[in-house]
Amino acid sequence: MFYYHEYMKYEKVKMLSNSQFKRLIGIQPSTFLEMLEVLESSQVNTQRGRPSSLSLEDQLLMTLSYWREYRTLFHVAMSYGIHESTASRIIHKIENILIKSDKFHLPKKLPHGAGIDWNVVIVDATEMTIERPKKQKIFYSGKKKRHTIKAQLIIHYETMQIISLGLTHGSTHDFQLFKAQRKKQRYQAFMLIDKGYLGLNRLGIKCLMPFKASKKKPLTLLQKQINREISKRRIRIEHVNGKLKTFRILATRYRNRRKRMGLRLNLIAAIYNMELVKK
Repeated sequence: MFYYHEYMKYEKVKMLSNSQFKRLIGIQPSTFLEMLEVLESSQVNTQRGRPSSLSLEDQLLMTLSYWREYRTLFHVAMSYGIHESTASRIIHKIENILIKSDKFHLPKKLPHGAGIDWNVVIVDATEMTIERPKKQKIFYSGKKKRHTIKAQLIIHYETMQIISLGLTHGSTHDFQLFKAQRKKQRYQAFMLIDKGYLGLNRLGIKCLMPFKASKKKPLTLLQKQINREISKRRIRIEHVNGKLKTFRILATRYRNRRKRMGLRLNLIAAIYNMELVKK
């Protein structure tokens, strides 16, 4: 089998500047070290079988590179001088260890502290394309004209921290997804929503939604101005979506098994929250 002469190693990558390091794998060097600490602590009492040919640092680097670039496992394995099945096992192992750590869980309460004296959250749904499944109808999105998985994000307006995530089939309406996820919400907050959540106020939830025009009732100038002001504030959640999708595993067509998509989305969201605190 042919391998590249120079494999990708952490010893070389760590010499990059902070901005170059982030461009390469999507996170800051300090976040990488925090993730490495979690992995090292989990390895203390689990030394079984033949040791891996890759160091723990290289295993984490490979996992992050896989999320960041989303190349095929064959290409990833070639870059690290290992077999394709070995690369798959390592990536799954790293993901399983990280998700068990409290550091990579989303907050169960709204942020509080100095300067945070009001609680407003923004709710929005985004769709991620998947390969055509066997049960095509439930995954087909009329909005995207393709098969998707829909993810609902709730972020805190002031801190831009991700508070909650929910996944469902692409054919599910945004409002139905919200009602399904509402049982898991343990906080009360004022919500900024879009027109996909029409009827949310009937559930007794305080929210602000843009005015909707009709053929017989066009929007007034005041209503248009209010809609613009709402859009200016809701754009924050679009920025968060963009940050998450710097990892191409969320931005391009998802090729892996769907049952692992939620785990990866939660890990990437938790990493986003970790880096947000450091700014």
